[in-house]
Amino acid sequence: MNKLQRAAYIQRQLERLYPDVPIPLHHRDPYTLLVAVLLSAQCTDARVNQITPELFALASTPRAMARLPVATIERVIRPCGLAPQKSRAISRLSQIIERDHGGTVPADFALLEALPGVGHKTASVVMAQAFGVPAFPVDTHIHRLAARWRLSSGKNVVQTERDLKRLFPQSAWNRLHLQIIYYGREYCTARGCNGRTCLICSKVNGQLRGGKNPRATATTRASRKPVSGKPV
Repeated sequence: MNKLQRAAYIQRQLERLYPDVPIPLHHRDPYTLLVAVLLSAQCTDARVNQITPELFALASTPRAMARLPVATIERVIRPCGLAPQKSRAISRLSQIIERDHGGTVPADFALLEALPGVGHKTASVVMAQAFGVPAFPVDTHIHRLAARWRLSSGKNVVQTERDLKRLFPQSAWNRLHLQIIYYGREYCTARGCNGRTCLICSKVNGQLRGGKNPRATATTRASRKPVSGKPV
């Protein structure tokens, strides 16, 4: 199998396994999705979904959130980790959205990435899942599996995103990024597959010899950075 054949096979299998791909972060609208995605940095989606009902009961719009004391936001979101940085970012981005964008989350990559705590990955998730704009957000699972399936060199998430966009049709990007995440959580976990044992790996890497797939054992952790620095 060459790279394009592997990509086509993977897409067929993922479509068969995950014909429906619900958005894993609970939200009501683009704003609550934006906040939830920001909270998910270095935190599980399950934990975020436990925290956001309390937060959104206090404030679920940019105007209401901007009026909340940062200390209150921090208290609620503390279980998600990085609470001081995330609470300040949520407060500041809410103020900016209310002041500069009429209280509406902008459906624009550049404007989203200009918000505090919002980097390319977060902006891509919001554009794809809230606005239906084709994007391919790369998280830890996608970064790992793209290398494991030899679709990308796995050097960094920027290269992984670029490689995947070249291999898959644009019309499939928004579904595929969720399908790969679900597959990485359920079948091809970091330690649960050596690059040759799960359904997809056994096919696309079945021709490799000598035990473990060397790409599968390489360090492929995505470089997720805290909200206080260059955001994700």
